[in-house]
Amino acid sequence: MENKNNKVIRFVCASDTHGMTDNLKIPDGDVFIHAGDWSNVGEPEKVQKFNDFLASLPHPIKVVIAGNHEVSFDIENYDRLKDHFLTHMRNPCDPMKVRAMLTNCIYLEDSFTMVHGYKIYGSPWSPEFFNWGFNAKRGEEIMKIWDKIPDDTEILITHGPPYGIMDDDILYGERIGCHDLLKVVKERVKPLVHVFGHVHEGHGVIEEDGTKFINAAICDEYYKPILEPIIFELPVKEEKETEKKSDS
Repeated sequence: MENKNNKVIRFVCASDTHGMTDNLKIPDGDVFIHAGDWSNVGEPEKVQKFNDFLASLPHPIKVVIAGNHEVSFDIENYDRLKDHFLTHMRNPCDPMKVRAMLTNCIYLEDSFTMVHGYKIYGSPWSPEFFNWGFNAKRGEEIMKIWDKIPDDTEILITHGPPYGIMDDDILYGERIGCHDLLKVVKERVKPLVHVFGHVHEGHGVIEEDGTKFINAAICDEYYKPILEPIIFELPVKEEKETEKKSDS
């Protein structure tokens, strides 16, 4: 529902819904963004439920990344992770078949898409955190991932936050954001908007150095889906939308 009068694109952001979408009220908009952790452990039934939820939304474009809870989407590490999470998943699954179930969105994994002339890049990774999916060691290992982010990214979606920005995990009494991501975002990429989640207690919006940072977590620290989706608007760049997806 592009607003032709005001010439803006309305983006609606959510993250960390953890399979609890039944009663969510998602505002209308042109683009829906989900920054990961939309399941418990990427179990097939939750993937299907999330895909059905996406189909129910009126937004013409949905852009989604995975998070550390989407264990079945972490194909590279699934064989190592599946035994650890088997009690949650009930049975091992074929990660490629599970991934193929997510059909009602543009899924980004260290890749980008163009939407209404804006370059959107998404990555599911976050620093090591209790041996979940899409975890990378701090330092050189995770920096190789952030180095893939194109310089001209305008909307960045990562599951985890940059260090010091809405990343204070109250339950564990520490900040769990990524120092290297902060450096890349502030010194090289400088996106217009950076959307993330992961730290439920950090829900909110702040602006620093020309970037709007959005922690769009819907579940609070007790995994209750009581927080509100966050909306941002950008001016229309192109009348004809482009949805070109590419690995970077």
